[in-house]
Amino acid sequence: MNALKLHRELTAIWRTEPGWRGHLRSVNHSDLGKRFIIAAFVFFAIGGVLAMLIRAQLATPRSAFVGPEVYNQLFTMHGSIMMFLFAIPMFEGLTIYLLPKILGSRDLAYPRLTALGWWCYLFGGTIIILAMLAGVAPNAGWFLYPPLSGKAYTPGINSDVWLLGITFVEISAMCAAIEITVTILKFRAAGMGLDRMPIFAWYLLATAGMMVFGFPPLILGSILLEVERAFGWPFYAPELGGSPLLWQHLFWLFGHPEVYIIFLPAAGAVSTILPVMARTRLLGHGAIVAAIMALAFLSFGLWVHHMFTTGIPHMALGFFSAASALVAVPTAVQVFAWLGTLWQGRPELRLPMLYLIGFFIVFVIGGLTGVMLAMVPFDAQAHDTAFVTAHLHYVLVGGFVFPMLAAAYYWLPHITGRERVMRIGEAAFWLIFIGFNLTFFMMHLTGLLGMPRRIDTYAAGMGWTWLNLLSSVGGFLQAFGFALFLIDVVLQIWLGRLHRRNPWGATTLEWAMPTPSPDYNFASLPTVTSRDPLADAPDLGVALARGDGLLAGSRNGWRETIAVDMTSGAPEHVAVLPGNSWSPIATAGMLGGFFLAMLAGLYIITPIFILGVVWQGWRWAWSNGIRRDVGQVTVGDGLSLPTSFEATRTTGWWGSVFALSASATLFASLLFGYAFLWTIAPNWPPPALIAPSLVAPLLALAGAAVAFHAGRGGRGMRGLVGQVTIIAALGWLLTGAPDPASHAYAATSAMLAAYAIFHAGLAAIMYAFLLARARHGFHSPARGGEARIIRLWSDHAAGVGASVAILLVLPGWFA
Repeated sequence: MNALKLHRELTAIWRTEPGWRGHLRSVNHSDLGKRFIIAAFVFFAIGGVLAMLIRAQLATPRSAFVGPEVYNQLFTMHGSIMMFLFAIPMFEGLTIYLLPKILGSRDLAYPRLTALGWWCYLFGGTIIILAMLAGVAPNAGWFLYPPLSGKAYTPGINSDVWLLGITFVEISAMCAAIEITVTILKFRAAGMGLDRMPIFAWYLLATAGMMVFGFPPLILGSILLEVERAFGWPFYAPELGGSPLLWQHLFWLFGHPEVYIIFLPAAGAVSTILPVMARTRLLGHGAIVAAIMALAFLSFGLWVHHMFTTGIPHMALGFFSAASALVAVPTAVQVFAWLGTLWQGRPELRLPMLYLIGFFIVFVIGGLTGVMLAMVPFDAQAHDTAFVTAHLHYVLVGGFVFPMLAAAYYWLPHITGRERVMRIGEAAFWLIFIGFNLTFFMMHLTGLLGMPRRIDTYAAGMGWTWLNLLSSVGGFLQAFGFALFLIDVVLQIWLGRLHRRNPWGATTLEWAMPTPSPDYNFASLPTVTSRDPLADAPDLGVALARGDGLLAGSRNGWRETIAVDMTSGAPEHVAVLPGNSWSPIATAGMLGGFFLAMLAGLYIITPIFILGVVWQGWRWAWSNGIRRDVGQVTVGDGLSLPTSFEATRTTGWWGSVFALSASATLFASLLFGYAFLWTIAPNWPPPALIAPSLVAPLLALAGAAVAFHAGRGGRGMRGLVGQVTIIAALGWLLTGAPDPASHAYAATSAMLAAYAIFHAGLAAIMYAFLLARARHGFHSPARGGEARIIRLWSDHAAGVGASVAILLVLPGWFA
């Protein structure tokens, strides 16, 4: 009876409201995770249909199935959908659904940020798909290289759809990256130190960290290309001091880490599922964690191996070739640890295990061809051939799709609470496995025979005909296999029998709850003493449902969970999370309006949507906090903790740290572009420079000093004045600057100033918010968290503003 009463109390607090309003306002991580997964699968199906159209076109020589323009849209949309609308969102969905459950928490760190990410993903993906249906889909390749994607060669809105739609979706990815990082570091079960974290969490932590630092270069490159297309600022135009190679550097600074961002979560699923299927513990846990971190680090030093044929200096070629081969070492450590786990256990050939075997075979082949392409002489021969396409698919389908299919069958009983109905999943596996290898193994051969990528037709005498026909047959076999998989899943959801908890006999925390999971995950929160809590206490789920853990009960209608010390896992404070809200969808709507106005060329109305985003952000932040001191609250087991209203380093503070890390990465990428063009691009030095001045830099330094000291004293008005001073100094410099459309120097200088002005303006708004909150009683000596967060943003804005002001006048001083 106590368990039932506790369930009703917590459900009333954590549930999603009924009806369509509830669905639009929901911030429940389980609901949002399932939405991501379903939407990603829908986009996967759309991308798969496009792939079938591509294979139909290439099945025979001189095919007239589609014309060249439609074919360009097909392969561009196929790659863009699979990379940006399927792979990343699918892992995000699985993570959003699972992460709090495997960590022993009730929710993610920022529930409303998760909802914002969902709506941005949905709206951005919808824009891209509608553009395809309207015949104006992107058509310059999923990597959108200039000058092909520039205004001269793509005068329509095709490239703008990619740049604006994908950037909209990237907002979702950045939300997820910050969400995942802070959740893993702070929202774990009591006692779950870093040494006791489940292996899946280590994979997700590395992945989220890579996203924080990997996505900003792509976002910057997309902004620069869109500004060039919209306003004529020549970042990539060589005749005006730009360089198309700048886009390649920025794109692949994202693009190669992206491969591991896709692979690592899938490898985490392998490391989680494989020991359960082998009925043993994972071999080499510490070695795998070290390999994960090494892989995350090394992945940022490989981007140039996509550019071996662009005229890179020989020393750089040798360095990046060696680094590309070296990255195979941490991957091999994981593979041998998995094989050792199988060897020491007693594997059961159940359906998830079948997909894991398929993963081993396909991914290892993809890894071997990757080492081949890391060698400069071979890459020079195979570059831009079908061999590279085959390698890419062996790595991404083998390294992501096969593990995700295993994960689907492994965690589907958790999501549905039901067993499989018909045993058609095995037939689906064999169709997918055979069809995939038939498709892409043949493409290795056509590539070695010289068939280029991205061609819409070929002559009959080239020797590629029968290989392409076999590839097309294999593609349709895969399609039948995925259709069977979908039928199997739907039958399990609708007709499957209810099953007992933890049907696999797993030892991780997500199986210590009823299935399907309740809205609050755990009726009381666990305390763990090892990495395998259910092996230590098989009846842990029953005990938690009775209320034997922490936070067993409700208080003030708050959504509560435990925040812990990052390293030790000791309980630190009680995090009070926001409830269902209109803010996420309203903010995403304003962002969507901005992107659509840009797409339509209605630049004059974009400030309306920017002001709307500011207003929504103000309302969002205003709903946080409390107007009274709470003190410490009891959490159970004789323990009392402060709440997040009065904690020193809240999740908001840590989220700001990682958001600013991403912003600093974008700034560093912009500085890289500025230096790259100065040293590499043609038509430099520029014809006109910003006039040398002492007044503007000194004014910016003075404003930065005022803002810096105001942040430490919590003086909102002084901080506001300091940031406005920085904006005035940079504006003064820009009034005497050359026209940004005249040369890449002027364009990059204006972009540096715009970055600094944006952050100074944001910090100024934050100081105004701080003053308003103080007047309304939200601050006290105990409740100073907001001031500490704003200090972070102010310091960053002050440092950037002063640095940019000095940087802009330096060329004029030394000219």
